[in-house]
Amino acid sequence: MDEGKQGVMVAAQNPIAQLQARFKDLENGFRAWLAKQSLPVEAAVVTATSAAQGAAIGAFMGTLTNDATSAIPTPPQANLSPQAMASFKQAQALAGGPLVQARNFAVMTGVNAGISCVMKRIRGKEDVQSSMVAAFGSGAMFSLVSGMGGPNQATNVITSGLFFALIQGGIFQIGQKFSQPPAEDLFYSRTRSMLTSLGLQNYEKNFKRGLLTDSTLPLLTDSALKDARIPPGPRLLILDHIQRDPELKNARRL
Repeated sequence: MDEGKQGVMVAAQNPIAQLQARFKDLENGFRAWLAKQSLPVEAAVVTATSAAQGAAIGAFMGTLTNDATSAIPTPPQANLSPQAMASFKQAQALAGGPLVQARNFAVMTGVNAGISCVMKRIRGKEDVQSSMVAAFGSGAMFSLVSGMGGPNQATNVITSGLFFALIQGGIFQIGQKFSQPPAEDLFYSRTRSMLTSLGLQNYEKNFKRGLLTDSTLPLLTDSALKDARIPPGPRLLILDHIQRDPELKNARRL
């Protein structure tokens, strides 16, 4: 029995694998359906589902901070200045119980996802500007619903929005940087694929040292590979691969 049939039988006998496959099918079907909807419908659905997820996370976080909330004494309001009272309300908002945190996280994640959805539909892409706009909206709404506005509500709302935008913009840029290969590696993508298929990936560093990029593949000779300190056996495999590859073979003739 071949490996493919064995894999199917194992998956059929594994209820966890079946559940994962079914969930994946449902997720793909839901995404396909959502992509066909109008912008208002898509934004509403994305906002609602993200808000529900945020509420669940917030409720869980609230159970962890519930003891901290009860430990904060309530001072006499008559003895506090407006600025001090605003700071106390901020502390209560950040360390609220399950219901408070569920509300805060629901608003924050729902608004962020909804704005991101609208921006993606309008601009046709996800970039740092769209990410920062969505973060600004979620930060501003979080400030409003959590009672962190205080006497200078408008200023604090804008400040919170800007803070969220800067943080998410920085995270987006870092993620983009680490998700893309270095510029040098872009010149060796085909080389890397060839070496991996031949089981010679350890010799990629030899190609880089010798500046043998993807564009030089059709020009490779035994002496060039030898100068790159690649042993005879791997050299033969590489040259044979180039000879058999129709695209590289044609480029070599040109």
